[in-house]
Amino acid sequence: MIPRHRHLPVAAVAALLAHACLSMLSPPARAAGIGTDAVCGIEIPCRIAGGEYRIRFPGDWDGKTPLGAIVFLHGWRGSAEAEMRNQAWVRLADRLGVAFVVPQGEGGTWSYPGAPRQLRDEFDFFGALVENLTTRFPLRRDRLMATGFSMGGSMVWNIACRRGDLFAGYAPIAGAFWDPVPQTCPSDVPVLFHVHGTSDRTVPLEGRPIGDKWRQSDVAESLAVWQDKAGLPHDFPETAPAQGLACQRQEAGTGPGILEVCLHKGGHSVRAEWVERAWRALAARLGWSS
Repeated sequence: MIPRHRHLPVAAVAALLAHACLSMLSPPARAAGIGTDAVCGIEIPCRIAGGEYRIRFPGDWDGKTPLGAIVFLHGWRGSAEAEMRNQAWVRLADRLGVAFVVPQGEGGTWSYPGAPRQLRDEFDFFGALVENLTTRFPLRRDRLMATGFSMGGSMVWNIACRRGDLFAGYAPIAGAFWDPVPQTCPSDVPVLFHVHGTSDRTVPLEGRPIGDKWRQSDVAESLAVWQDKAGLPHDFPETAPAQGLACQRQEAGTGPGILEVCLHKGGHSVRAEWVERAWRALAARLGWSS
């Protein structure tokens, strides 16, 4: 409530009204004691070096208890704003008790190696994203999972390869490396859960050319990069069931690394249940009690 003052100047009244409106925005950020510079969330993007992101908290969060977070990378021509309206993600965040974060791809796309457009240094951007998330909000640095769909999935593969330290686990969907496939990755073998449709024609399992200059890689070739690093055979699942997923899991000889590929009969699609499955499997692998 704005206090009552006699003969209060018009400019002062306007300033008080602006402050009152600002204080009603993004309650989780203010409840966490982060300050007015953090007034961002679902409707207002959080701006960082190189870009921006949006964030949603579970409905019953107290604004103080540290949370894990799922970072979702949209597909080509997608947007963080549109993903924030997806009720499947709302329900997912509530069920898992996590923050749901969607960074905005520059120009609606991602600039990983081999991609048609190179609009920013994505590895610097995602480093800034994780730093901002874990200092601006009470998010647990050790409980972050990156997932993404289509070109967003390809970006997830590249983050795991180049900056695997940023996230505890990776769950790309319907997107892998593009040519040229890296000969090796500097990061350790990740905890990686990949989902792909055997009828996907947008990003086929065997890959496909995009114009005359670019090519999506064969997913088995992408997986082989990690298999070589882990000293594992070049196995790949061959069929998918009529319903659900058929999964092949390989474990790295040392460390927590897992390479899992799950196939379904469908086409180019993403489901919240696949992301939830990956989060729960990641939690079990790393021994998260809650």
